[in-house]
Order: sequence, then C-alpha cells, then structure tokens
Amino acid sequence: MAHITKATSVKDWFDQRIAITKLWNVLAGQYWIPKNISFLWAMGVILTVLFTVLFITGLMLVMYYKPDANLAFDSVNYTIMQEVEYGWLWRHLHAVAASVIFLIIYIHAFVGIYYGSYKKGREMIWISGMLLFLIFSAEAFSGYMLPWGQMSYWAAMVITNLFGGVPVIGPALVEWIRGDFAVSDPTLTRFFMLHVCLLPIVIIMTIVLHFYALRVPHVNNLEGEEIDFELEAQKYLQGQTKESKVIPFWPAFLSKDFMYVSFFMIFFMYLVCFHFGFAMDPINFDPANPSKTPTHIYPEWYFLWQYEILRGFFFDIPLGFMTLKAADIGSLAMAFAGISLIFMPLYDRSDVVAPAHKRPGFFIWFWLLVIDLIVLTIYGKLPPEGINNYIGFVASLGFLLLLLVVLPLVSIAERKKASGGAK
Repeated sequence: MAHITKATSVKDWFDQRIAITKLWNVLAGQYWIPKNISFLWAMGVILTVLFTVLFITGLMLVMYYKPDANLAFDSVNYTIMQEVEYGWLWRHLHAVAASVIFLIIYIHAFVGIYYGSYKKGREMIWISGMLLFLIFSAEAFSGYMLPWGQMSYWAAMVITNLFGGVPVIGPALVEWIRGDFAVSDPTLTRFFMLHVCLLPIVIIMTIVLHFYALRVPHVNNLEGEEIDFELEAQKYLQGQTKESKVIPFWPAFLSKDFMYVSFFMIFFMYLVCFHFGFAMDPINFDPANPSKTPTHIYPEWYFLWQYEILRGFFFDIPLGFMTLKAADIGSLAMAFAGISLIFMPLYDRSDVVAPAHKRPGFFIWFWLLVIDLIVLTIYGKLPPEGINNYIGFVASLGFLLLLLVVLPLVSIAERKKASGGAK
C-alpha cells in the first residue's frame, strides 16, 4: 500500500492518491515534440476542438429534435430554427463544424502522406487515424439523415441500397439496416441511435487510441529526421533548451497550437455567421417525399470523390460464364476507396522517411493523387451524362491504379536506388 502522509495542499492530497503530477508529465509536461515542425502539425488539436464543438452543439440540438418520421423535419426547421432562442446558431455551428472537420481531416491526412508519417514505427498512428476518418464518415452520414429532408431521405435510399450487392445476404441485410422494406421511421430511429449514442462513444475510444499510439514513436517532423527523444529531452531538462531538438507538449507546443486554433475559430465563426449555406443543401429544406425523386442525388462535398467512384464504372463487364454488373463494380470500387488509405504502409514499402519534395517519384505521385481526387470531387456533383461519364471513369480507374500499381512501383524504385547507393 502507498505511504500516505499529511497533505500540504489540495494538489498534494490528490497527488498521493492518484499521482496527478506523474499523469500530467506523461500526458503533457514531459511529452516531447520536435522543434522542426510547422503550423500543419496543429491540425490534430483543431480537430479535437471541432469534435468538442460538434459534441456540445449536438447535445443542445438533441434536446429539441424528434426522431420520428412525422416530426423530425418540423423539429429541425421550425422548432430549432425559429422557436428556440439561438437555436439557429446551434444548428449552424453543428452543420458548419460537421463540414469543416472533413476539410481538416483531409489536410491532416495528406500532411501525413506528404511527410511519410505512416511508416517506420508510426503505422498504428496512421491506422488509428484512418479508422477515425471511417467512423467520422459513418457519423456524418447518419447525421445527414436526421433533418429528414428530401436529400436526407434519398441519400439514405442510395446508400442502404448498396448493401444489396453483398452476395447471398444482400436483400436481407438492406432490410435489417432499414428496419423495414423501405427507408422509413424505423430507419430514422436506428440512425438517430447511431449518430447520438453509439458512434460518438466509438469516436472517443478511437481518439484515445490515436493519442496513445503517438506516445511511443512520437510525431514526425519536417525533415523526417530520426530523433533520440530521450537524449534530446535530457538536454532540455538540463537547461540546454536551444541545443535540444525537442520541446514539451505543454506549454511550449500547445500554447502555439492555441494561437492557430484562435485564428481558425475566427475563420470558422465567419462561416457560421455569413456563409453557413454551403453546409446545408437547399434541397434538404423540402420535407422527405418517397414519391418524388430529386432530379440529381448527390452527397455532401466530402463524400463526392467516393460517390464518383461508385458511379464511375457505368458499364457491365462480360466474363463468359457471368457478367459483372456496373452497380457491383462501382460498389466494390467505392468500398475499397473508403478504406484504401489505411493500407498506405503496405503500398509504400520504401524505407525512406522524408518529405515528398525530397523523393522525386513520390512527389509526382502525391500531386497526381491530389489532382485526381479534386477531379473526382468536381465531377461527383455533376450529372452523370455524356463526357462526364468518361472523365469520371478515367479518374476512378486512375485512383485505383495510383494506389495499387503506381505507388508500389515508385517505392520499389526507391528501394533499389537506396540499396545501389549503399553499395
């Protein structure tokens, strides 16, 4: 049993019982961050702030929201937006945060790709981060259903229909997910439970895993330099702060992050107050109508690239004994696209950990991938007709080839070059 003495202060009383000083040192006071980083490393803290905004505003909204097919639309568009004091503000905060959080996630992920922060011991950091992206995607989709507008309803029809392509159990699976033969009140109730209860718990658990995964290999830096964190930390603690290559998470690193968060929140509140419309589709201000299909169904901007991959394969492929249907090919391609970036450590087997501009082949590959995703996003919102179909097909096929063929070849070439240089 621990030796307990008379406490000299409130802090000492807690320290003797739950070791708050030791915990603080492990989490922040003596958790070390490389000096050689930029504002791009603040994205993680900004994401944490945005998730907190979503959580708090979600609690405010759920007080007045009615998860009922007959009441949901009015509870959002009349009760919350017109009758509840500042209800419009809570909804705008929630909607804009739900959209902007994906912008920051994409920046965060592509910074990790650019600087090779997914290999050499950092694989679990990357995998847990990509799992967060997938869970946030599910959370965003389930939340998109809740206003029960036209786009909410028909997006749910399209997405749940995709599960019908699962061999043997497809139709039964669709019925189970919907809780009915069509998207209806049971579907809304189930997605409400996912959005408000289950998925936030899973997100919090995965965030903890992501932060814990950072503890051992630590974060990467601008040059991909391998730092002896224990040695550099000793220098810092001995007063050699200028010579040391690291700084403590608190106060040195986090205080700078607070500055970046402050700048970001100015931009965020500007969107909330003056340009909130981009986060709320106009079609979704019409009540859900199962008998009236919208002219053009499309998801939110952050899913457009996956949606274009879904419909990019618009033709059947005959295989002699069977025919692969376009819908099945698109569904498989989209399913792979959704999880594809998790496997970055497998595609890129090169031992080089350096920014892309120091890896010529990888640098070209990186910007081809970014351009391809932009094309997919743009054409994902355009009607699938004429030349749009062919551009979507080329971009969809290009995405798959860039990950499954081009990147492995680039990494093989890098390894051969490195082994040749070593000789």
